[in-house]
Amino acid sequence: MEILFFNRVPKVGSESMMALIKELGRHNIFDVRANGPEKGVPQFLNRHHQQDYASIVAGLMEPAAYMRHFSYMNFTELNLPRPIYMNLVRDPVERVISWHYYIRSPWYLVLRKQRFPDIKMPKPQWFKKDFESCVLSGDPECTFEQETLSTGSGHMRQTLFFCGHSRKDCLPFNSVKAMQIAKQNVEKDYAVVGSWEDTNITLTVLEHYIPRFFKGALNLFEKNKETFISTNKNKAKPIVSETVKDIVRRNFTNEIEFYQFCKQRLYKQYLALKIDPNFR
Repeated sequence: MEILFFNRVPKVGSESMMALIKELGRHNIFDVRANGPEKGVPQFLNRHHQQDYASIVAGLMEPAAYMRHFSYMNFTELNLPRPIYMNLVRDPVERVISWHYYIRSPWYLVLRKQRFPDIKMPKPQWFKKDFESCVLSGDPECTFEQETLSTGSGHMRQTLFFCGHSRKDCLPFNSVKAMQIAKQNVEKDYAVVGSWEDTNITLTVLEHYIPRFFKGALNLFEKNKETFISTNKNKAKPIVSETVKDIVRRNFTNEIEFYQFCKQRLYKQYLALKIDPNFR
């Protein structure tokens, strides 16, 4: 079916991609559906709820793009037509640093309180917690223990958005099994998994592999680059030392392997287009 399913990963630049897709919808004539602000990302859904959400997507008037923070859903197993899957990834350590400061930014907290007044505000010391001290002091929020089932700092599991809705298989942090399932799902179902770290390559691959939705994406992005890249960007994020990043990387081995797998797959797709003879 002609439905683009962007189950967007948080803090990978998905807001920028969403803004681009909305603009492309006007240029390429397709409907765009995006979910509004939520209290939390629905990480695990039972089969009944998966069926409900997947039916909403499958029931859209084609062509359409559907965008929401969602773990991977297998439409085929739900006896529904398969949409065109796409997503983005980001260096897992950079992503978790970004999340740490994003949820502490004043504008984010003000907006969150306005949208969800019943949510309690964190204590003052939580706001002041910098990532480096958090890691070096062994703060539970920044330890990222292997196979842990806790959410920790929130969005430390990038693989979760590609693994699926099994708590047993997908929740243990940095597990080999979650990584393997995520790789299999990407290879089997995703037309493109790109990255803003390789903007031109990602947009070129999207244009060629999903032309119905991404025709003219690179040109449109270049014309409005500052608008797109500034979307939801935290300009006040401090610099984190490479020493601290290296400490964190030790606990993100499988998350990093999955990220590198997606990047290599993207490069192979770009190479297959034979556009740039100098790209190796």
